[in-house]
Amino acid sequence: MVNRLNRRSFLIKSAASLTTIALLKACGKNEQNTSEYIPANKENLTTENIIKVGILHSLTGTMAISEKNVVDAELLAIAEINNTGGILGKKIAPIVEDGASDWPIFAEKATKLIAKDKVVTVFGCWTSASRKAVLPVFESQNHLLWYPIQYEGQECSKNIFYTGATPNQQIEPAVQWLFENKGQEFFLVGSDYIFPRTANAIVKAKIANLGGKIVGENYLLLGSQDVIEIIEEIKTALPDGGVIFNSLNGDSNIGFFRQLSQTGLRPDKYPVMSVSISEAEVKEIGIEYLIGHYAAWNYFMTVDTPANQKFIQKFQDKYGNDRVTNDPMEAAYTMVYIWKQAVEKAGTANDLEKVSQAALGQTFNAPQGTVKMENNHHLSKYVRIAKVRNDGLFEIVFSTLTNVQPQPWNPLLIGTNSSTCDWSK
Repeated sequence: MVNRLNRRSFLIKSAASLTTIALLKACGKNEQNTSEYIPANKENLTTENIIKVGILHSLTGTMAISEKNVVDAELLAIAEINNTGGILGKKIAPIVEDGASDWPIFAEKATKLIAKDKVVTVFGCWTSASRKAVLPVFESQNHLLWYPIQYEGQECSKNIFYTGATPNQQIEPAVQWLFENKGQEFFLVGSDYIFPRTANAIVKAKIANLGGKIVGENYLLLGSQDVIEIIEEIKTALPDGGVIFNSLNGDSNIGFFRQLSQTGLRPDKYPVMSVSISEAEVKEIGIEYLIGHYAAWNYFMTVDTPANQKFIQKFQDKYGNDRVTNDPMEAAYTMVYIWKQAVEKAGTANDLEKVSQAALGQTFNAPQGTVKMENNHHLSKYVRIAKVRNDGLFEIVFSTLTNVQPQPWNPLLIGTNSSTCDWSK
């Protein structure tokens, strides 16, 4: 039986929009419909010696280009843990559901995982729309979601652990670096939902503080390939070149970068800084369209740490030498291990209040470097900026020397600039 989190007042009330994403199922290299994935040696497993967890990501639809890889990383971590004895003498049995890039399906599948499958935690979501869709489910059920993607902040739920970057760990340093190195006139392009809209509000505030200029801003519906109008707007607003800040998500990036290249807007005059393009998307879009453009993350495959070399080797041994790793995959892999450590410290996987408290202060020697789960349910992380190389990997051009503390509530936005969040109290 799963003991839910205690009901107590939030320090911060987070706004939850009623949208949902659907999550897909993948086991190893094979994509399947929703079903339960049982670890090796299943003949020795019973309901008493397994720990059921949920995995909820989009393996179909517009977000599958990104989310399939995250599922693979989560399953890798689970397989590694199971192969070294599991947790508290039990094996992890992941139940993988497909959100299918559909926000209401995400909420439906989250409800199923909690109420029917009785999982003790869920690893899932990519877009903020999907996270906002499932947030009411996890809060009403006093359950736990582990969320691995960089996001817009402005949220600090007791029921979510966030292992991706907050804006001060990605967006703000990217803007600062661009302003100092690439130009002071910015055109903003993004997908039309909460993350890009809020991210660009932060970008505009940051650029105003720096004394730069926003010359244009436009959004595409998630999944749309109708990019010609935006490209023409960029040419008009930046006739002599300038910076493009890109928060498009999913396969809209395919049309955007290919049209940008075909129109002749090259990175020497029109550098694009992306906050949702990683090694995996570079391969899908086409390396030739992205060489010379930039991305801001906490992790790149080219990070030079022993832990990263081991991570890459294990991932490619399981999924193939042609596969690449990226930031969301690293954050997903990391969060499974932090959850494991929390369960071991709590001495139980079923008492979610104990697990939640045990997670605070946990450190992990992640591929990007050592990270720490802070009392606001976010990780302290390194910040890195890199340029796409000819081989599709990234040349790191900027990196912090130490971890950057997460700020869920952004000080640049009026109304939340004095907000705090501490779930240790």
